[in-house]
Amino acid sequence: MEKRFLAPSEVAKAIIASAETKVSLSIARLITLGIMAGIYIGFGAFGNIVIMQTLGNIDIGLMKFLGSSVFPVGLMLVVFSGSELFTGNNLMTMALMDRKISIKGLLKNWSLVYLGNFIGSLILAYLIYKSQLVNKDILNITFNIGSSKTSLSFQVAFIRGLLCNILVCIAVWMAASAQDIVSRIFTIWFPIMLFVLSGYEHSIANMFFLSLGKYCGLNITWSNIWFSNLIPVTLGNIVGGGLIIPIAYYIAYILPAKND
Repeated sequence: MEKRFLAPSEVAKAIIASAETKVSLSIARLITLGIMAGIYIGFGAFGNIVIMQTLGNIDIGLMKFLGSSVFPVGLMLVVFSGSELFTGNNLMTMALMDRKISIKGLLKNWSLVYLGNFIGSLILAYLIYKSQLVNKDILNITFNIGSSKTSLSFQVAFIRGLLCNILVCIAVWMAASAQDIVSRIFTIWFPIMLFVLSGYEHSIANMFFLSLGKYCGLNITWSNIWFSNLIPVTLGNIVGGGLIIPIAYYIAYILPAKND
């Protein structure tokens, strides 16, 4: 019988090998692929807004579920196109623990990809703002999202970011285990749907949400955007996806092989 997925120990080795490739990419490739990933996540985020725009008048739970059902398309586009997403790349710390990459290589990748993700988010948010697709209902929900995200305390934003990237990195991990496109779609969809439905915070998606809100006239400053949301959420994302998941599975699947 043909094997249709990788075992967890094989996934761990694949994640480490992928990280070795990622640190060798040029600055131009990292920024370009980062920009594309920021755009793709923004596509999923805008689809989330569009489907939710009037459902809140019917049922809040249904609104959140349908919105969260659309959002995972963004990560699917990232994974299938080979783009570079900061939150998924937090898994690279597993290769750092295995001494396959340096801290310098890791930070180079993270910083350039994060910059690219931010640029891509800004580009898409501006294009959607100028496209006249933001009607009254979409504008209202965009403002509600922006206001709620920038009103979080540092602690709350950090914890929601931590919980979010546990699920995002599990989605990336599961997608790496799948051996065909359909399986990858399902392995991505469930964890990403769950984090959006639960109300966790994703730094790259928030770059789009908050930029779109600002372009459309929401009364927030870039200082509000960074210090009230993006910075604490990014730190939470790093802890969830760059420490908790890699450390747990390095201990579970890489260390035992080294000790044999």
